[in-house]
Amino acid sequence: MKEQDLKQLLKEMTPAEKMGQLVQLTPDFFSEGGEITGPVEEWHLDPTHLFEIGSVLGVTTAAQVEKIQREYLAKSRLKIPLVFMADVIHGSVTTFPIPLAMAAMFDATEIEEMARLSALEASKGGVQVTFSPMADYMKDSRWGRVMEGNGEDPTLSKVLTAAYVKGYQGSDLAHDKQHIASCVKHFVGYAAAQGGRDYNTVDFSDLELYQNYLPAFQAAIASGAEMVMTSFNTVRGIPSSGNKALLEDLLRQKLGFDKMVISDWGAVSELINHRVASDKYEAADLAFHAGVDMDMMGDAYFTELPQVIQTKADQERLDQAVWRVLSLKNKLGLFEDPYRGLQDPGFTDLNASREEVEAAALRIAQKSQVLLKNDGLLPLAKDETVALIGTKATSQDILGNWSWIGDPKEAISLAEGMAGKSAQVTCLPLTEGQNLTEDEIEAAVTLSKKVDKVVVAVGELSTEVGEATSMAHLKLKRKQAELIQALYQANPHLVVVLFNGRPLDLTNIVENCGALLEAWFPGKMGGVAIADILYGTATPQGKLPMSFPRAVGQLPYTYAGLSTGRPETKANKGGIYISNYHDEDNEALFAFGHGLTYGACDLALVSAADQMTNGALQFAVSVQNTGAYPMTETIQLYVQDEVAQVARPIKELKHWQKVSLAPGQSHEITFTVTEDDLAYYHSDLERSADTGYFKAFIGTSSEKLPLTQRFYFQK
Repeated sequence: MKEQDLKQLLKEMTPAEKMGQLVQLTPDFFSEGGEITGPVEEWHLDPTHLFEIGSVLGVTTAAQVEKIQREYLAKSRLKIPLVFMADVIHGSVTTFPIPLAMAAMFDATEIEEMARLSALEASKGGVQVTFSPMADYMKDSRWGRVMEGNGEDPTLSKVLTAAYVKGYQGSDLAHDKQHIASCVKHFVGYAAAQGGRDYNTVDFSDLELYQNYLPAFQAAIASGAEMVMTSFNTVRGIPSSGNKALLEDLLRQKLGFDKMVISDWGAVSELINHRVASDKYEAADLAFHAGVDMDMMGDAYFTELPQVIQTKADQERLDQAVWRVLSLKNKLGLFEDPYRGLQDPGFTDLNASREEVEAAALRIAQKSQVLLKNDGLLPLAKDETVALIGTKATSQDILGNWSWIGDPKEAISLAEGMAGKSAQVTCLPLTEGQNLTEDEIEAAVTLSKKVDKVVVAVGELSTEVGEATSMAHLKLKRKQAELIQALYQANPHLVVVLFNGRPLDLTNIVENCGALLEAWFPGKMGGVAIADILYGTATPQGKLPMSFPRAVGQLPYTYAGLSTGRPETKANKGGIYISNYHDEDNEALFAFGHGLTYGACDLALVSAADQMTNGALQFAVSVQNTGAYPMTETIQLYVQDEVAQVARPIKELKHWQKVSLAPGQSHEITFTVTEDDLAYYHSDLERSADTGYFKAFIGTSSEKLPLTQRFYFQK
């Protein structure tokens, strides 16, 4: 629809029709016959306005979308189509690894491809908008939603967030119906919930907000994200969905976002629970004037906006909000095709793309795994006798949370994957979801003594990660740690494979195994991908996007901690009156960026200047595989500002490159550090680089950085 026609449509709308466009409900508000259902009566909604709402969320099938849209349009005066949204988080029908796992690839190209293929499948099911990516800055793995994000580094998250948006949306949403619009979430600070407890309050400085929380959102906006979702938490004491300074001043004015803002589920009405509103009228008034365009799955806008909107200024604000909703629908081409391809011959056929999508799901699952430890046990040889034991040995609960369209029955278990690699595997599955018995552990020990090596598959349930799954304790549960200890004592050739959605406390695990593979929740093709890594037909290459703590008491934790007045150093370690723990080390058990390969990486600095000229400085690095196996290594460059105007991190990731080398092969790579890499937010919240000395560190993790170069930057 042309812009002038869209403006004319807006003029023709009644106030009730305009307000309805700002409401999003679930499909169960519409019965099979298109009649009013229980939820409408329960909320005391006026059924005459149901066919004026703007959006439906949580659709699952193309048939459902087509039916609701058809019956809605039949009763809509102006025939303004609904827009259908859903949580397509890590795949649609085909489940990919969880986002935190995919962040371990450090690979924007693969993230973009995953998002493209997710959009391809989702669009065939009638989804037009996805509530993804999650751009939250995360330092606390007690918060279950870390599984949805990109980890603890703002630069990595910024790059990957942009890739998600580009992959979902493509370049032409109106004409390319196999792409979908992207809603970036949660604005802002949701992952900073105190104590790691979901929905809890947050408190951080403006400096922290600008330096660490905003970059990924800025990248999403720059990449064209069509929507932003508010967070559940407070910022400066005001819940995000009622925070005008956050949404109007920061998001719209400072960041320049002029598109649609939607609340999270029920967040407008929850302003009452926050006690910043006394009733739904005040909640709707706060959210509307703060800049929330659409109320997700709440009746505050539905019932209260007629009372809220009284002045000419309110009516102008209403028109702005409705314009954003109509513009999104127009950009999706819904006025020309309300079904967005669903009625086109062959459009909904998933089989046409199944082979391509599953191949990508396998490849990405291989690349996402992180080899945390290996004392020479891996890769396995096909002629070795191996016992596969554990709660996750035959489990198909490997998709992870937010995989509601994916079918766990189609997931390939580790047992199935290993059986395809070797006939020398004996499998002993153990009970999942409840405490292991002494008999089960004894049977496992007996089997372990009869084989060359043991692979024990353990971890979390998919229901233990995701929204509303905060944990105060992060060790393995249900006596799985006791199983590992017993097996290690019986056969030290023990490989632990972890299925989980968050960094865990593995201090009681790492000393009781010879190899430790972080498989995460790897998605549909997980069993094959893990077997490929275990047997060396694929090389491990994942890097931790989030540090694994030594103890919960370290959380929240980031490798990029600020310098303190009394830092712990090698010289004063174990001393007093310094910033340390008396009962634990400061450092993570496994640091950000850590991940082993089967090869052996040797680095040498070939060339680097000691002064940045013309706004750039290059580092030439030689990378050699001195091991006996092929390797894919991620070389990482970190920067430290030696003297700054405010306290700055000890080091910050700025660049990385992946290098694949055969045994004995070497390759030279080049990093270019620019003035922008040195810039940071000062106390006045203006971003710039300081004249002075900097250090660059290059290595294979945030802790293993053998190459150092000091240089000077002059403005």
